[in-house]
Amino acid sequence: MQIGIASNRAAQTKPEPICAHNSHANTVARLKFYEDRAMLEPWSVSLLNGRMSNQSENRKLKGFSPIDLEVLREQTQRCSVSARKGLSDKDYAFIRELVYRETRINLGDSKRELATARLGKRLRATGIPDFSTYCKMLKSNSNSGELYHLIDAISTNHTFFFREINHFNFLNQKVLPEFANGRLDRSNTLRIWSCACSTGEEPYSIAITLEEFFENVAGKAWQLQCSDISTRVLDFASKGIYDRDRLQQVRPEWHRKYFQKGERQMAGYFRVRNELKRNINFHRVNLFAQNYPWNEKFHIIFCRNVMIYFDRATQQDLVSRLARQLIPGGYLLIGHAESLAGIKHPYESIKPAIYRLPV
Repeated sequence: MQIGIASNRAAQTKPEPICAHNSHANTVARLKFYEDRAMLEPWSVSLLNGRMSNQSENRKLKGFSPIDLEVLREQTQRCSVSARKGLSDKDYAFIRELVYRETRINLGDSKRELATARLGKRLRATGIPDFSTYCKMLKSNSNSGELYHLIDAISTNHTFFFREINHFNFLNQKVLPEFANGRLDRSNTLRIWSCACSTGEEPYSIAITLEEFFENVAGKAWQLQCSDISTRVLDFASKGIYDRDRLQQVRPEWHRKYFQKGERQMAGYFRVRNELKRNINFHRVNLFAQNYPWNEKFHIIFCRNVMIYFDRATQQDLVSRLARQLIPGGYLLIGHAESLAGIKHPYESIKPAIYRLPV
């Protein structure tokens, strides 16, 4: 059976409904929703110019009153001014070194504009007037909690349900039958690690695939460990609340089976049912920490679209660490834009972006 999806188009974020008697507070909350989901989107530039360039951009702002638009325009203008001032070479070098030391994420020159936009959020949140002062605050350690916010801002990335569908078809057609027939190992509990789970779409996609398969298999269970370095996305993932557009890749019958439909003020939103969450655990984990919060090894590790942010030495370190977390015969799934070519590793290549540890 193919894990078919409703559409091949990546789900896009839809803003929460806004009442006709909208207030300034609601407008600010709505703006925060946009910022949290997409940082600084291209439509903000069009908004500054007082016009939207196409129907898609117009739809993003549908429902805003003229007062809403003015508040948004002012806020976007402030963001644009901060971004134009930019990070100095010295401050960007400090941010790069700090982020690398804490997360091993390699911010090259090509990431400077992205870093500027995302750190602009932190300037607004903290009330700090410029990047130089922000870096001085980080250096002085006067606000140690800000380091976590910095990591959240830099590490958060876009994802969606059933991304790279071939992995889920491989899981369903190859790995799960192997496990059910005892060919993978003799365990009765399949253990999977989603090691960069972000806002939860990947682990819940895995969980749906597992539930669909194991509902017809007696005596077998599954356990899913999910980790990320960002506390903010872990909080989002553990809540498991998504707007309708983010479920476009999910079969309609699975909407009803695995999600609870929101009502009243939550209309248009869906919450993952507790029954699907019962075998899922979320942890804040630095992949390069000395220890992980579990002892048993895994049958499958999803480490997708992670290594693209690391330099070669860090990639080498990571794939070696992951190998020590797999059982013999276990599978490693990486992003389709990634490769282990040029990296010394113990895995056998099975398919593009799919590797196996020899038995």
